[in-house]
Amino acid sequence: MNLSADLRRAVGDKTAKILTAKWEMRTVGDLLRHYPRRYVRHGELTDLASLAEGEDVTIVGRVVRRELRKLQRKPYQVFEVTVQDATGNTLNLSFFGTGVYRADKELQQGTLAMIAGRVGHYRGKVQLNHPDFEVIPALASAETVEEYATKPIPLYPATKELASWKIKSAIDLVLGPGLEVPDPMPPELLARHRLISLTDALERIHRPRDDDELNSARRRLKWDEAFYVQLALAQRRHAAAALPAAPRPPRPGGLLEVFDASLPFTLTEGQRAVGEEISADLAGSHPMHRLLQGDVGAGKTIVALRAMLQVVDGGGQAALLAPTEVLAQQHHRSITALLGPLAEAGRLGGAEHATRVALLTGSQGAKAKRAALLEAASGEAGIVVGTHALIQEHVQFADLGLIVVDEQHRFGVEQRDALREKVAGGRPHVLVMTATPIPRTVAMTVFGDLDTSVLRQLPAGRSPIATHVVPAEKPAYLKRAWERIREEVEQGRQAYIVCPRIGEEDASPAAHPGEAAPQEGARPPLAVLDLLPMLEGELLAGLRIGVLHGRLHPDEKDAVMRRFAAGELDVLLATTVIEVGVDVPNATVMMIMDADRFGVSQLHQLRGRVGRGSLPGLCLLVTDTPPESGSRERLDAVAATTDGFELSRLDLEQRREGDILGAAQSGRRSTLRLLTLLRDERLIARAREEAAALVAADPELAAHPGLAEGLAELLDEDRVEYLEKA
Repeated sequence: MNLSADLRRAVGDKTAKILTAKWEMRTVGDLLRHYPRRYVRHGELTDLASLAEGEDVTIVGRVVRRELRKLQRKPYQVFEVTVQDATGNTLNLSFFGTGVYRADKELQQGTLAMIAGRVGHYRGKVQLNHPDFEVIPALASAETVEEYATKPIPLYPATKELASWKIKSAIDLVLGPGLEVPDPMPPELLARHRLISLTDALERIHRPRDDDELNSARRRLKWDEAFYVQLALAQRRHAAAALPAAPRPPRPGGLLEVFDASLPFTLTEGQRAVGEEISADLAGSHPMHRLLQGDVGAGKTIVALRAMLQVVDGGGQAALLAPTEVLAQQHHRSITALLGPLAEAGRLGGAEHATRVALLTGSQGAKAKRAALLEAASGEAGIVVGTHALIQEHVQFADLGLIVVDEQHRFGVEQRDALREKVAGGRPHVLVMTATPIPRTVAMTVFGDLDTSVLRQLPAGRSPIATHVVPAEKPAYLKRAWERIREEVEQGRQAYIVCPRIGEEDASPAAHPGEAAPQEGARPPLAVLDLLPMLEGELLAGLRIGVLHGRLHPDEKDAVMRRFAAGELDVLLATTVIEVGVDVPNATVMMIMDADRFGVSQLHQLRGRVGRGSLPGLCLLVTDTPPESGSRERLDAVAATTDGFELSRLDLEQRREGDILGAAQSGRRSTLRLLTLLRDERLIARAREEAAALVAADPELAAHPGLAEGLAELLDEDRVEYLEKA
């Protein structure tokens, strides 16, 4: 059977139509890569004693009672069956109307069947109404009975129109006897890593006789997934090595040296070491692509600014892309303040070899925007700070040498790529910064496609942040939390209170990457505009409270932030607009309402807004989720560590890695069907070594046409483009 054969010819139009509509399957290969979601053994499918109403279940049971009854009105007849599982528990099945005929014919006394349906109740008894079923043929001998009892039974991702066993029947049809699939992997590679053939792997993943066969199949198919992605990345690295990038080596006596000499504090060892790594990359003739990971408050901005100054010293420009106007304005203010006279080129009081720092945002007035565009296009501004406005077509640079992306998870791959296109005849160096990489970034890091620098050491004077979960089932804890805010304010300090949404017409929280989905039937998330009167009227009466959210005009946002930074406000009640970059050293408390409605990354970022000075920080995660819930476990994990990489791994475990070769971030339609990045890191590392060696010897895979064909099938045009942009 050819893997590229049309699915309709193999399984029939009706089945193929459902498979195509649900899972976009079109070929035999697509069907064979629809792997079982899990395996069970007879009697292990579902414990009949623990069935919950509304639950979708699949069971194996033997018919122990059957009764066909006639009725006076519709549906005129009902067929009732009692089945018993291997543990001795029983369950009633009911079939009505025309559904009676097949059930009455096939579900004879003593028949063993696999049954799937939704649990319901009738007259106080648990039952399945109109379940789907497949009769398991009578077994001929004690040996085959024992084999069936121990043999793994595959359960496939299924749909209402196509039950798991119907998918299995379709797969059995295409597997057939004597399946032989051409194996593109070099035989010596398979031998080196003790991998079975592709034919055996497909047979065993769908029809394993025991766990050993299943494990060998999984290992081979995981290898294929890892190896093909590593081939793609190895080819990309090989091609990138040929791309030009203007070298920007350090210049003696330049801006960077003067800036370093003027710093009022000493760089940490980590900042110096990472700075040297980045400096070496910038001096190279090939584009840098580096991830700068640092816990909140570790000093990433200084490292990035030093890199930007090195590029300016080399005659180029640097663009700093920020996700919000609040953050862009703050970056502009802090960079300008740090540079002092070095940011005042051509102005009174400016240093001899100074540059300019321009700000470009969407809400700027026409005059300010024109001035910023002119400074960028002429090269007068060595550093341009902006939001998405930097990506627009009419924004031009004289010589863009470095792109710094702050909080990478807030930008799409396409948005980052738009800046790269502004460099004619080459590629700019790229530095992406984040305190908690999103799963896709972690995935690419594990795959070895990003050079990674890590800042773990906090600068001198920074204090650690204590994080506590404030559970609704303990009202005294919440009362104490409000008291703590008052106590901090009485000592001259400030606090943030964050809600998931603004209020009034926005009935649902904004969807941010990493945000946890609310449970079905849950109350609406707490809103800023709902909480404000409670704070003013009772909870924090007498304190000076400011409000910040996305519906305010940018000038209003800036004014509120300035007042808070100046100490004119005691409490800032906000949405996640303060998630990144906001720097108020006097703020010591971060209270997050409905903390379970936020993702791990957001919680870590929000927590990082406090403890930014010499005063200790306190983060309070308020939640009404039950103690045993997954959401509470996630909050407990966030409270237990401030390590960004550890939290990103937690995020990856919960959300999976997303489609690393496509735009999806969620993992639901991942290219990786079996491979899991955290559990299979060693296998991925081995695949990376093999792929790198193979591509080094044969960049176009000319000697391996099977691999080239498999890679082309995996990487369609859109995914190649996506991978190149990433």
